Amino acid sequence: MKAVSFPAVAVCLAVLTSIPAAAQTPAAPAPQPARATAVPQTTSTGAGSPFLGGVPTGTLTNEPMKLTVIDAILRALNNNLGVLNAEDALGRANGARWLALSQLLPDVSGRVAETRQKINLAAFGFGSSTGPSFPGIPDVVGPFNVFDARLYVSQTVLDYEALNDHRAQGHSLDAARLSRQSARDFVIHVAGNVYIQALAASARADSARAQQETAEALYNQAVNMRQSGLVAGIDVLRAQVQLSAQQQRATATANDFEKMKLTLARLIGLPLGQAFTLDSNLPELPAPSESVDEAAELAYRLRPDYQAALARVKAAESARAAAAGTNLPSIHVNADVGEIGLSVSEAKMTYTLTGSVNVPIFNGRRTTGRVAQADADLRSRRSEAEDLKASIYYDIRTAFLDLKATAEQLRVATTGRDLAAQQLTQARDRFVAGVGNNLEVVQAQEAVALANEQFISAQYGYNLAKGALVRSVGSSEETLRQIIGGSR
Repeated sequence: MKAVSFPAVAVCLAVLTSIPAAAQTPAAPAPQPARATAVPQTTSTGAGSPFLGGVPTGTLTNEPMKLTVIDAILRALNNNLGVLNAEDALGRANGARWLALSQLLPDVSGRVAETRQKINLAAFGFGSSTGPSFPGIPDVVGPFNVFDARLYVSQTVLDYEALNDHRAQGHSLDAARLSRQSARDFVIHVAGNVYIQALAASARADSARAQQETAEALYNQAVNMRQSGLVAGIDVLRAQVQLSAQQQRATATANDFEKMKLTLARLIGLPLGQAFTLDSNLPELPAPSESVDEAAELAYRLRPDYQAALARVKAAESARAAAAGTNLPSIHVNADVGEIGLSVSEAKMTYTLTGSVNVPIFNGRRTTGRVAQADADLRSRRSEAEDLKASIYYDIRTAFLDLKATAEQLRVATTGRDLAAQQLTQARDRFVAGVGNNLEVVQAQEAVALANEQFISAQYGYNLAKGALVRSVGSSEETLRQIIGGSR
């Protein structure tokens, strides 16, 4: 019988590396905790998703820090690179919206100039080589001073391109804001997932250590019985081989646990080199009270990544209207007012007021090309939104299946672990009584190891399945607030 193990960080990596920039974070499929996926012994957090990285923050302490799962999640919300990137993307989207709005707002500037100049009137057609055009006025006038203080104002009255571009950037800002929320929800899921996997790795290390101690006791027992002439040498050799295997297993599991802690420390932004311990007490996540279809409808309303996808569709629609707007007339008003004269004291008030209607006639089919590009982008955004909607539905169905399967696995694994422990006890008693050899003991030890692995996988896999369902519905941060007793 093969041991069933829940996925480790590599499963998160498979999900996370498919996520584009945090500014446009689509739905990410939740890791599948109930599947029989072997736990890889190495994980990479270098080149991959920013959600597996973090900015180290805080002061290094000599004493190990006690880290609960809630502490880990709150640290990840503040220090995780994926969340920080989403915050920066929101800032860029806000800046782009202001740039688009500036095309619709008045543009006001001022200028004060003092000029000293000498002018050749003949260069402007007022004179010739034979003499001046105006009697008594030479061709070259000056030098003289000109003082000019002026205020310039320009205002767009009607510009369909600028208006729709502003609308598109507004929808993009909404999408970025929702993507930031999606990033926060996702990092809650990732931090909790990795924390649970670290607890499972710790449980595996403890189990392997206990099995090593049992194997060592059985080896010493076999040696003593061999010296007393009660068992054959093959029994001692078999016990020694089993002890060596358990020592290797204990070393490997302890190493895996330490690497999982490093992965967790990085993604939540602990100070470099900070030692910490884990708390095995996990908060109880709420059990689903709705059906699959009801949960899907709830997710369509709550999932910020899906709402962000819909906002990007609206942005693409406005961008398409902006592209088409380049073929429509636009109205602009320009004005300036100020004083001009030979000096400040002699300056007189002057002004200019210009209203213009710009009518595109032919722009080399530039508008046709922009509209074609905008149509393609719009189709892509709509396809992405529909695909994400389907992904949410399948995520929720998968989460319900995993939750049911892991609950049943936990029930069976609990019974199996107790039976395996009884089998080992009876095999040891039979060996000591001389009824059987230690082959039965070795087989019972392997049964205990397998039963412990299945129990650990089922126990923490059940927690992962509940977390995946919360993530699929889109209520991660709201659930976190309920657990910690308020908004933080």
